[in-house]
Amino acid sequence: MVFEPPRRLVRALGETAPDGDDWLAKLPEVAERAVALGELTVERVQVPGGRSSLVVLVRTAEGTPAVLKLAPRRARPRSERAALAHWGGLGAVQLLDGAGADTEGVLLLERLHPDVSVRSLPEAKALLEAAGTLRRLWVEPPAGHPFETVAERTGRQAEAMRAGAADSEVAPLVDAALAARTELLAAPPEGRLLHGTFRQSKVLAGDRMPWLAVGPDPVVGESAFDLARLVRDRVEDLIAQPSGASTTRRRIKRLAESLEVDQERLRGWTLFRAVESGVRARRVGREQDAELLLEFAGWL
Repeated sequence: MVFEPPRRLVRALGETAPDGDDWLAKLPEVAERAVALGELTVERVQVPGGRSSLVVLVRTAEGTPAVLKLAPRRARPRSERAALAHWGGLGAVQLLDGAGADTEGVLLLERLHPDVSVRSLPEAKALLEAAGTLRRLWVEPPAGHPFETVAERTGRQAEAMRAGAADSEVAPLVDAALAARTELLAAPPEGRLLHGTFRQSKVLAGDRMPWLAVGPDPVVGESAFDLARLVRDRVEDLIAQPSGASTTRRRIKRLAESLEVDQERLRGWTLFRAVESGVRARRVGREQDAELLLEFAGWL
């Protein structure tokens, strides 16, 4: 089979590695080796797929439906493997033994229903189900864990944001986001294992449990950081509403109360993460995304 990466993946990799990357060139060989090692039967490449990995629907030698996921090193697949192993299928997709167990960037996973995420539910129900899934993931990290901390990850992001603050239109929001980060990190750090990139589309329907999280970029820190990304889900719908700003404030309050997270800390991390995403989108030429995110950030 020809393992042709979806255009969405090629485009996203071009944004994150504009100076070139040989991972895509090696991908067919890596995929074929993983399939052979795991004695897998390939059904199809998942399209449109993700922005950081190739997802292939396969069956094991026993005929069990599974997913073969291949990701470049910068997507931190080793960290993803460690988090999935620690969660052990509680709230997240189950890591399976087999293909690529000793190969960096290759994961064999439980098959969920890739076309059914909580985003398909009405908004209020989707937020409820997503929040319930997220709660199960917030556990103590393993001793001697390999994960980045929130302070480390946002430190790298802050440097990139400062570089993008030369734009006078964006500078006030960047200043506010960086000030919020400084204040948030002044308190003693909370040390929970977080999904890292949690949103409605990262929660898929399953057979073992109704909803399970996929695609973590795990990080250790406070729960409010993880929840912040969920606050802006369906941002395009929020922006289109005349009451978008007030709806956002109600969403922050409702999510903070339901998951016992400090409301102001959630607001602060929501601001930081929205501005960071907006500045990054502008940097790679996704102007429409940048405008939506920065307008949203202005409400906070």
